[in-house]
Amino acid sequence: MATKVKSFAEIQGQFDAYIGDIVYATMTTVDAKGRPRARVLIPVWEPRDGGPLGWLATHRTPVKAAHLAGNPHTTFSYWTPRQNAVSIDAVAAWADDLGTKRRVWDLYRRTSPKGAGYDLGRFWRGGPEDPELHVLRLEPWRVQVIRGTDLRSTIWYAGGKR
Repeated sequence: MATKVKSFAEIQGQFDAYIGDIVYATMTTVDAKGRPRARVLIPVWEPRDGGPLGWLATHRTPVKAAHLAGNPHTTFSYWTPRQNAVSIDAVAAWADDLGTKRRVWDLYRRTSPKGAGYDLGRFWRGGPEDPELHVLRLEPWRVQVIRGTDLRSTIWYAGGKR
């Protein structure tokens, strides 16, 4: 049985700890026929307006772009063998203006190594201006945190987005 919380602050400590420990998330999207596709990526999250806001530095592959154009809803799943888990249901939107790219580039740098960030220069040698670098803004509407020791589940919903 899941406990619902009204404030993201009630689960933010676990959210941050688990994501910082697990780092890699499975991102799932669906195609026009409703078939899921999963890929492993590293988004970064920051607190914003009483909830988390995610950013994903990524390549705009034809499959990912087509899936999100047809349905911008996505799920990010984090899991560790200790059974700690985080599931984030979000709406994704491309945010490719240079100012956002620079901000996200810095956010990845700042969250590494303590959090889930890393040096984006390993993949995009041209820095934030690299034409192959694309950014997804991730606005969660539901976050579930599961503690592995007792499988206690806690869920937060963004106000008005359920």
